[in-house]
Amino acid sequence: MPETAAAPLEGLVSPATAIAANRYGAAFEALRQRTPALRQEDVAARRARLQKLSNWLHAHRADIQQALLADFRKPAAETDLTEIWTSLVELKHTMSHLKKWMAPRRVAAPLALLGTRAWVQVEPKGVVLIIAPWNYPFYLAVGPLISAIAAGNAVVIKPAEQTPATSALLQKLCEDLFRPDEVLLLQGDKETATELLKLPWDHIFFTGSPEVGKIVMRAAAEHLCGLTLELGGKNPAVVDETANLRDAAEKIVWGKFLNNGQTCVAPDYLLVQESVQPALLTELTAAIQRAYNPAGAGIERSESLARIVNQHHFARLAGLLEDAQTRGATVAAGGTVDALQNYIEPTLLTNVPAGARVLEEEIFGPLLPVLTFKTLPEMTAYINARLKPLAQYVFSRSADNRRYLLENVSAGGAGVNETVLHFAHPELPTGGVGNSGLGKAHGHSGFLAFSNEKGVLRQRVGFTGIKAMYPPYTGRVQKLIGLLVKYL
Repeated sequence: MPETAAAPLEGLVSPATAIAANRYGAAFEALRQRTPALRQEDVAARRARLQKLSNWLHAHRADIQQALLADFRKPAAETDLTEIWTSLVELKHTMSHLKKWMAPRRVAAPLALLGTRAWVQVEPKGVVLIIAPWNYPFYLAVGPLISAIAAGNAVVIKPAEQTPATSALLQKLCEDLFRPDEVLLLQGDKETATELLKLPWDHIFFTGSPEVGKIVMRAAAEHLCGLTLELGGKNPAVVDETANLRDAAEKIVWGKFLNNGQTCVAPDYLLVQESVQPALLTELTAAIQRAYNPAGAGIERSESLARIVNQHHFARLAGLLEDAQTRGATVAAGGTVDALQNYIEPTLLTNVPAGARVLEEEIFGPLLPVLTFKTLPEMTAYINARLKPLAQYVFSRSADNRRYLLENVSAGGAGVNETVLHFAHPELPTGGVGNSGLGKAHGHSGFLAFSNEKGVLRQRVGFTGIKAMYPPYTGRVQKLIGLLVKYL
């Protein structure tokens, strides 16, 4: 410790000042005043809240489908699978395990602390902020909400302004089910998010791009609040020469073009062993047709393919495609665009040269560059020369190859002979590493993200134990400490 107290940090804003100066300060203070009551609620009370949420999802299934259809023509079946079912799985898992998660966890004492009792008890962090993205605007708001409620927090949700129909439905959900000093939804644009980030939250859960994630992290640092960042990245999918190519192609096509590619854990580029690239391209092209053009009427007429969320993102993706073609890339399948309906056909790109934007930027759309490799070390070196991805996918029937790839590539999560599905598994912690995120979510990991694990040690009154090593540090005391260091 320094001999003199450090000077206050320049520009540091106290919590009281931040609240008073903020246009959402009164609402924030009401939530904060409610936290002691929420903290004391037992398992039954929290489960009851979650059950009401589950009932609401079942009762408003058609409304959720309609909202996503209005926002970017998301097919009803895809909404059921990726927005509603995933939320219900999280709810069911959380309600089933909540009693165990909330219970104090006994821990054994080391020999040097014999006679003490110790345990870990969890407590809610307090008032938390969830900033949800536009690509899965319902599930990625409700998923962290489930964890935050289970942990006993008061919650503010800032939904995505790019999906207004879903944001309005989320507003109805919150108003139907919760008091405004327990769960409050605040709609708005970038200015609303900026203002909210000035408040002294106990935890912020943000899902979005790495660029905005850095802004959120800087804001969180102002009050040293807890932080979960679910970001994105260039997720590689590797197909080696032992893979079942038809099976791999079907799973890659599903994971890549689900939500029209607007999925943070979608394969972002494909690395295929050189000897099987022609056969895999044939299988990928056929799988796209089976999924989105089974009757031969044209993919643009498919009711199973969502659209790009808005003109801004359409123009960005169209620009990536044009840049790749200008640099010499080949469109092996797809390539059709229609600005009037924000439509981009599922597209496979080969011969993509280094430096093309589609290889440098996160795509977040229905463009899939297909690269080749000769050896596993060559391929892992290519992946590891880039920022750590949110997900990696391995298609191989070789146990040695699978093991090599999982052990030699760092990623937030992984799928073996599958894509995307690990994100829906409630027992798996999900989140990024490095540039692709910070912290983990879902299931117990999500509960812990919104909780403080308090370590508690209880000593018997009057017990000597460590007292034998209190000062003054006589020769006898020093000898005892020496024995402790040497043997215990």
